[in-house]
Amino acid sequence: MLKNVILPDWVNPSNVHAFTTTRTTHVNGQKGVSLAPFNEFNLGSHVGDVAQAVAHNRSLLRQIVPSEPLWLNQTHGVAVYQSNTQNQCNGIPEADAVLVTEPNQVAVIMTADCLPVLFTTRQGNMVAGAHAGWRSLLNGVLENTLHAMCQAGAQRTEIIAWMGPAIGAAQFEVGAEVRAEFIQKGLVLGIAEDVTRECFRQSLEQQSAHKYTADIYALARQRLQWSGLLDNHIHGGGLCTVSDAQKFYSYRRDGTTGRMASVIWFE
Repeated sequence: MLKNVILPDWVNPSNVHAFTTTRTTHVNGQKGVSLAPFNEFNLGSHVGDVAQAVAHNRSLLRQIVPSEPLWLNQTHGVAVYQSNTQNQCNGIPEADAVLVTEPNQVAVIMTADCLPVLFTTRQGNMVAGAHAGWRSLLNGVLENTLHAMCQAGAQRTEIIAWMGPAIGAAQFEVGAEVRAEFIQKGLVLGIAEDVTRECFRQSLEQQSAHKYTADIYALARQRLQWSGLLDNHIHGGGLCTVSDAQKFYSYRRDGTTGRMASVIWFE
């Protein structure tokens, strides 16, 4: 039995299973064993937590998924992992997205403020996940993931996406240079400047520091729509990892912290 997870608010095929863990996830009545500041259900092995604690938490996760998850070495890039022939670090694929075309293989994306995006087809014959921090989002990780799905036989109008827990628009402060990069990239793609500008807000206090708050959910939705996804096939976007310390790890809030896992597979 699985408790204290976030379930996608999409209508998915019955053979597709997905969720995002939280810091208080329970599996078969057991909670995670990581101690502060990683308490409790940290799944990140690269954040300074005790290795045995992470291994125990991952073993709990393994109890409720059909196979060992395809853990990635996420580098804030745009590579999509599809096979063992791609770049690896100590046997772990270096990628920020993963495509699964075989039943019961488990895709996993780890985050602590960055945006996890999960994908499936309406037919339930493939799934994918992407780690969309602002750099990866800017440079095309979502577009690359969708391209890989289409190369594997998916139709864009049949793909469904869910945006999992990420830093909310009121908390994600960025510099003017980040805003400028998104505007410029949007223009290259053919996205009108005023459309991208709508994803950024600036308070009076931020003006002198040349800072803005960015809506990463809106920026991701913009890219997904530009890539050909139907608007009613894009879900999620209502959570904030920074604002809810009880549920979520947040690098922006805490610095040293754990990682949640967004998990998806199909039968």
